[in-house]
Amino acid sequence: MLAAMSIVGGDDRVSAAYNNVEETLRLLCKKTEMSFPPKRIYLRAFKRDAVLEVWAASSGTGRMRLLKSYPIAAMSGSLGPKRKEGDYQVPEGFYHIERFNPRSQFHLSLGINYPNASDRILSDQEHPGSDIFIHGDRKSIGCMAMTDPVIEEIYVLADLAKKAGQKNIPVHIYPFRFNEEWALAPPSTLSLWKSMRPIYDAFEKNRQVPRFRVLNDGRYQILTKS
Repeated sequence: MLAAMSIVGGDDRVSAAYNNVEETLRLLCKKTEMSFPPKRIYLRAFKRDAVLEVWAASSGTGRMRLLKSYPIAAMSGSLGPKRKEGDYQVPEGFYHIERFNPRSQFHLSLGINYPNASDRILSDQEHPGSDIFIHGDRKSIGCMAMTDPVIEEIYVLADLAKKAGQKNIPVHIYPFRFNEEWALAPPSTLSLWKSMRPIYDAFEKNRQVPRFRVLNDGRYQILTKS
């Protein structure tokens, strides 16, 4: 959450990040048989594994391919969604990048739109928390902290996708991969996780980020083509 605090020099920091990682990303895309820069990216995190995956596509409609899996260096809290300011939890649910912060106290940061529509229903109505980021510097209070070299790669990929015309970069945060055992979850969490499962399964099958809506009780519902 502290990533919202800023210092000067952001433009220089982004330029330096491009210099540091652009050739690496170019070779990574070539290895994955992906155009550079990718036209779309999708971020998918698993809290139990402490992994953030970057998926990408060379076109606006094609199937996505796994570009790279990055270790999450630090992440506070435990399994289960964020529900209140100060609970130190990393959110769980379906988000998107809503802001780029090149002047972050934690090197570079990408802010996600927590609280989303589901969180606004299920979380504390007055103090749900805010300022959730993917950032550098290995320190986390409810955020997903990466090493500085890793956040440079993720930040540049997101910036390139934005420049290529991607208006919405989805960030899906799961407790774990849903092929694992999770029947012992608390009832409130289990209900949310069950509603997330179809979105997870659809992407596993089609490699396309599914559309969804939020129901009146805060659960997610996948939208399928008629």
